[in-house]
Amino acid sequence: MATLLHRLGRFSFRRRGRVVALWLLLLALLGGAAAAFSGSTTDQFKMPGTESQRAMDSLKKEFPQASGGTGSIVIAAPKGEKLKPTDVAPVVEQAAQVDGVTAAVDPFKAKSISPDGRYALVQVQFDSGAQEVTDAQRAEFEKAGADVKGLQVEHGGEVMTNKVEVGSTEVLGVLVAAVVLVITFGSLVAAGMTLLNALIGVGAGMAGLYALSGVIELTSTAPILALMLGLAVGIDYSLFITSRYRHFLAEGAEPEEAAGRAAGTAGSAVVFAGATVVIALAGLAVVGIPFLTVMGLAAAGTVAVAVLVALTLLPAVLGFVGHRVLPRKQRNGEASGSTSSTKEAFGFRWGRTVLRARIPLLLVGVVGLGALALPTQDMRLALPDASTAASDSPARKAYDLTSEGFGAGFNGRLMAVVSGDDAASTGAAVKQVAAKIQSTDGVLAVAPPQLNKEGTTALLAVIPKEGPTAAGTEDVVHDIRDHVAGVKGAEVSLTGMTALGIDVSEQLADAMPVYLLLVVGLSILLLMLVFRSILVPLKAALGFLLTVGATFGITVAVFQQGHLAGLVGLGTSGPLVSFLPILLIGILFGLAMDYEVFLVSRMREDYVHGAEASQATVNGMGYNGRVVTAAALIMASVFGGFVFMEDPIIKSIGFALAVGVLVDAFIVRMTLVPAVMALLGRAAWWLPRPLQRALPNLDIEGEKLLERTVPAQREREDVRV
Repeated sequence: MATLLHRLGRFSFRRRGRVVALWLLLLALLGGAAAAFSGSTTDQFKMPGTESQRAMDSLKKEFPQASGGTGSIVIAAPKGEKLKPTDVAPVVEQAAQVDGVTAAVDPFKAKSISPDGRYALVQVQFDSGAQEVTDAQRAEFEKAGADVKGLQVEHGGEVMTNKVEVGSTEVLGVLVAAVVLVITFGSLVAAGMTLLNALIGVGAGMAGLYALSGVIELTSTAPILALMLGLAVGIDYSLFITSRYRHFLAEGAEPEEAAGRAAGTAGSAVVFAGATVVIALAGLAVVGIPFLTVMGLAAAGTVAVAVLVALTLLPAVLGFVGHRVLPRKQRNGEASGSTSSTKEAFGFRWGRTVLRARIPLLLVGVVGLGALALPTQDMRLALPDASTAASDSPARKAYDLTSEGFGAGFNGRLMAVVSGDDAASTGAAVKQVAAKIQSTDGVLAVAPPQLNKEGTTALLAVIPKEGPTAAGTEDVVHDIRDHVAGVKGAEVSLTGMTALGIDVSEQLADAMPVYLLLVVGLSILLLMLVFRSILVPLKAALGFLLTVGATFGITVAVFQQGHLAGLVGLGTSGPLVSFLPILLIGILFGLAMDYEVFLVSRMREDYVHGAEASQATVNGMGYNGRVVTAAALIMASVFGGFVFMEDPIIKSIGFALAVGVLVDAFIVRMTLVPAVMALLGRAAWWLPRPLQRALPNLDIEGEKLLERTVPAQREREDVRV
């Protein structure tokens, strides 16, 4: 692999004009395709095969007028006063006139008035799904009742869900990354080139993704996740190759040869690291959840583009800048080898410190990460609702006012769908179902049934006592399904956004151990191929588990338990987003293997070339520790920029990834890994002979490349002498 990438690097360097022109042309074509063919994103989370999804699909066929999106208007009189029918009539009338509304129910007729008479709840039914409701319709809906004086009127429901959009806060992460690059390289040219290279890759990846959005249904979080990962790995991969290029220049190599060798050595690690991330993200497809599969593949696509850009466009750009990637002080002796500093790098000193204190550091690190993982045992999962929306958003205001007047359960209403072969059997079954549901603990009320024209399908609105993400509501859903299972003469199913959220969370929770086992097993096999060792992959897998546990624990402590929530702008704590843990496992696995490969590959490289095991460990820390530190800070900065978004899904993903990267890079890879390597010594690189013969030699350390390039370099030096 190293030899092939060496040739690719030198080719891109020599043909730099054509390579850059080709990438710019590709970027323009993808941008044009995105502008011409992009479609809208969705906030709906469909879950084929679950009871709630089957019921929703059935409603669209049997009861289409009840399958559209719903909105709610909450009306509150001043304190100490009661609402009158004449107060709410204008609001109901205006809501009924909104384009696309099929019904606006008078709360006095539906008896949706609070016990004290101060609050009223107007239910509004649209003829299309919540995702099909246009911005114009939504704006018109918000105006209903806005001119009513003396009353508080808030608008909520499914149709008021805010679209996730990229804002200005993400730029902060990129700016921090730029500062880290300047400090790391000591050169504005090197920093700017690395950042520009990554941005071109992200632009191409995102343009391609949006070009496909016209034919593939994307959730609104999929492009944000792809942008987040594409930026982070794009900068990091370019950083690794550029750092190695500078290293070879400082050793006296010609620029073209330095670019080739950088692509052959650091590029090999980039290929493996990128492939690991892509496989982990694409592996989300095994969970069998469509929206999660699309999110994984979208992010995997941008990562794959980042790898291609780092291997082709970066060497071409290096051809234009040449020695200017070095600080000015080093350029004066660029070919003499006089650039070496007499001061030992911090990575070497830290490596020796870890070797001397390996036992205490191992104990403190493992116990500390274990303690951070403790909150994980209380982790709860759910789809986000309006309770976690921004406090000044219409959906949040309506949610809070509804809870104030009626109780949190009115925000998480369930729907029981009863379908029979004829009207008589459906009618008889509805009476049994209503009675059984009403007698279920945790149910506040059951509304009178709504029937379709044929009378064969009935819809019962069920109001739980607690909110949509409460543990008690989850119990209510299971209890209702158990109670109505014995009803004969009709098919009964429970659905609604609350029930769907519970089904999604449970299916993801069941799939998480299987996916975790798959990821850990994959990491062991891949690292065994790369490092030709058994103990190194096992150590890496155990370190990954420590990272995941600590990250889950910290995220639960902040987002679910509310500790230090104000620091991340979180107004209301609650269960974690249901797909966050399994998504986090896939992404952190790939990123953790990045740092493992970049650190340990240099240890392996020096060990293969004759260094003692302990010295090879110190060398790995010394030569690559600074780069890994910069890479982790850059990645955490990019992820951290998304923490300040208002959307709770993106906020939690950005926070968890930033914390996970910092924990893995600085505690696991930079501390525990060298400590374990020091304990193992030469045994770390042991591999049974049968496996030595069976496993292919990927040569990620560039051993074969060194055998070719070093003699050739010596010949050139002899000719110059």
